[in-house]
Amino acid sequence: MSSPGPDALATDRPSWQRRRLDPDQSLGLRLTLAVTAAFLVLVPFSLLALLVLGAWAPLHRLDTSVTDALHGYALDHPAWVMLMRVWSEVFAPMPLRVAALLLVIWLLRRKARRLAAWTATTMVVGGLMGPLLKLLVGRDRPELLDPVARAAGYSFPSGHALNAALAAGVLLLVFLPYAGRSAWRVVLWVVAVLLTVVTGLSRVALGVHFTSDVVGGWLLGAAVVAATAAAFTSWRAHAGLRPVRPARDGIAPEVERHPDAT
Repeated sequence: MSSPGPDALATDRPSWQRRRLDPDQSLGLRLTLAVTAAFLVLVPFSLLALLVLGAWAPLHRLDTSVTDALHGYALDHPAWVMLMRVWSEVFAPMPLRVAALLLVIWLLRRKARRLAAWTATTMVVGGLMGPLLKLLVGRDRPELLDPVARAAGYSFPSGHALNAALAAGVLLLVFLPYAGRSAWRVVLWVVAVLLTVVTGLSRVALGVHFTSDVVGGWLLGAAVVAATAAAFTSWRAHAGLRPVRPARDGIAPEVERHPDAT
């Protein structure tokens, strides 16, 4: 008795599984999931922005209590303040944008034009959204009697936190293919997390942002990276490249082996 062929086995699978295994259908499913992920990240940001605009009392109390506690610690520990100031300056939005520009130039030299365009687009879109949302929300920065640092402009969302999240996302999705399965993959994730978390923490520790400003910056940055990565997934389809899992493979794993592919 002959065994069923691959086509017969494929027809026995549920419809959702057949769509997932079909290269044409699989891309659509992956793109839908990526767009959904971006939307799901943007939803909590929007809710947080509404709470900030509405001056929701519980959020205000939480922000104030964290700011006061960290400010008290900063007044008693000048070395901590100096560390946070240095970190905040080194990983400020402008140095991160310069680093992103250097990355774009490096990718262009490797003829990875699409990946370079994605990197530039992610940083530019996020960088423009931050100041625009600051103006729309119009939230004042914390007011402290004895501040250890000062910053100009409105508070929500934190530009430092936003750009750190953008840079961390770009770092991961561009360089994960180079890490392969080695310990460098863990190093990349640790660096990305530290860049994002400590940069945001430094702004609250210095008393120039509320905690919700920083969380808002992180959420917005994650949403922008997810949205541009989803668009890049569609771009890959037109180039005839295989689907990828960004958190595992980056968004252009072929660049490490064949730069001309992107």
